[in-house]
Amino acid sequence: MSRSIASERSPVTADDLDRAVQLAVATLREAPAAAWESKAGSLTWDCWETVEHLSDDLFAYAVQLGPRTPPLTGNVPYVWASRRPGGPSNAVHADHAAGPAGLLQVLEASGALLVAMVRTSPADVRAYHSHGVSDPEGFAAMGVVETLVHTHDLAEGLGLGWTPPADLCARVLARLFPDAPSATDPWPTLLWATGRAELPGHPRLTTWRWYGAPLAEQPAAEG
Repeated sequence: MSRSIASERSPVTADDLDRAVQLAVATLREAPAAAWESKAGSLTWDCWETVEHLSDDLFAYAVQLGPRTPPLTGNVPYVWASRRPGGPSNAVHADHAAGPAGLLQVLEASGALLVAMVRTSPADVRAYHSHGVSDPEGFAAMGVVETLVHTHDLAEGLGLGWTPPADLCARVLARLFPDAPSATDPWPTLLWATGRAELPGHPRLTTWRWYGAPLAEQPAAEG
């Protein structure tokens, strides 16, 4: 795994995460009310479920950083449950009676929780994630990736345009996907790295993962 990128990259910040969430919420507010039952892009969930899943991701990352001594071997033991067979397994669900506006309020609130935890957690804090024990910057980067790519899924299902800022994409690629191609545009590259698109010379991935551990703590690649 290349390490030169570690000294060249700009860190992912709480402000980056807040920006990603606010851009996503502003875009999703343009969706027709009748479109929320549509399938979200290539996912098996509908658009309402996908926003619940994204909200749950942001919430789950926030609570990992919450305890005075964060867990290093597993998740904080909330109960995650699906409302239907094949639906996302969440601790966070939105009240359908509140409609799309309430759903997006849930998303914004979950994002704000993670923003606050990233801002207030010391840089040397570590907490468990299945893709590597991570630090506050890593959880911010994970939250940005979840927000950008799931808003892509939602935009496809809701008939909306969505092209997030290249600088946001570049920072999370450098933090979580250090082996991703560096000579291609950041947004298509992030879609490729998360299994959602092809890149010239790079077939669409059928499996993918990010590397949550701080770059200096990741094992060096062989060869």
